[in-house]
Amino acid sequence: MIVTIARKRSVLLLLVAALGAIALMWGCSGNEQNPVAPSNEVVLDASNPQIQSVMAVQDRYTLDLMALQDVIGTATTVDENGEPAIMVLVTTPVSADAMRAAPMQLEGVRVVIVETEPIVAMKGGGGGVSHTAIQTPPIQLGTSGGWRKDLANGFCCGGTLGSLIQVGGQQRILSNYHVFEADIVNGGNGTTAQTGDFIIQPGLIDVGCNANNAQNVATLVKSSLLPGSNVDASSATIISGMVRTDGAILEVGTLTSATIGASLNQAVKKSGRTTGLTRSTVNGLNANIQVTYENECAGGTAFTKTYSGQILVANRSSRFLAGGDSGSLMVQDVTTNPRAVGLLFAGSNTIAVANPIGQVLSALNASMVGN
Repeated sequence: MIVTIARKRSVLLLLVAALGAIALMWGCSGNEQNPVAPSNEVVLDASNPQIQSVMAVQDRYTLDLMALQDVIGTATTVDENGEPAIMVLVTTPVSADAMRAAPMQLEGVRVVIVETEPIVAMKGGGGGVSHTAIQTPPIQLGTSGGWRKDLANGFCCGGTLGSLIQVGGQQRILSNYHVFEADIVNGGNGTTAQTGDFIIQPGLIDVGCNANNAQNVATLVKSSLLPGSNVDASSATIISGMVRTDGAILEVGTLTSATIGASLNQAVKKSGRTTGLTRSTVNGLNANIQVTYENECAGGTAFTKTYSGQILVANRSSRFLAGGDSGSLMVQDVTTNPRAVGLLFAGSNTIAVANPIGQVLSALNASMVGN
């Protein structure tokens, strides 16, 4: 225990010292005034001048911050007083008392340290309204599903069939790359994901790893967006009669076809395979996050991807997003016809991460299905 406490303080002091050195290197003053706290009625999104100002500071320091040991991300956030701040995500426990004794700023903007586990793609492996049960067609989305052949090395995997999108004349199910097509080596199952492969409901993890106990609901349209793209997205063309054409999502209902950008403190919800319908708030914009991927279900590391411009959501004790919820669509927390905000794909026990929905739709040349 003594060694653990000493290490916590040592890492904190190193981080404080490093932040100070970075600020000096950029010629910054620690005596500048903090940005004025915005009115509660002001929307704190990327068009807000105060948020833009903090994002600019964050962007100037992100490369240097993420070069520090144990730092895996940065974002623009608000502190406990509602003032714009820079969030730094670290994977080593930090002493809150020591932090208060050594406040940190970059160009007058407060730096908030958030302790987290490593950010991982939220694909499930291993096992109110059931989001894992087989549905009578046409199915609703926000349900368990995935690639029909997603098993290797004695394990099977799956995620969430998130929402319905329109691509040209096709209606497709939207989910994550790592849910539909992450198997890129022959490895433990002797096959790789290909266009035309079946997407099933529920996923293999909910039918004893036996695809014969599930139903085919769509066919994969392989996008191969990762690792080159800035979104973790994939889609599958629905099989006629198997999926509701209005795009209804379990416990959410139908959407509006319009989308909305994320804003700090924005109330959001999602419907996913593991945790069902859950609610939270956006607590980070413009996030730069490192995420590690496997090359097949229970396979070796394929690549580590650093994303930019992502959305962070509070995920205390994984209550909003957990393994198997990958592919869930994050929407406004309103009663009827919410607008899509982002596509959830990764997280830890404190933070959930979503691709901005505009980036996802642009990458797939798609639009939302809705009213």
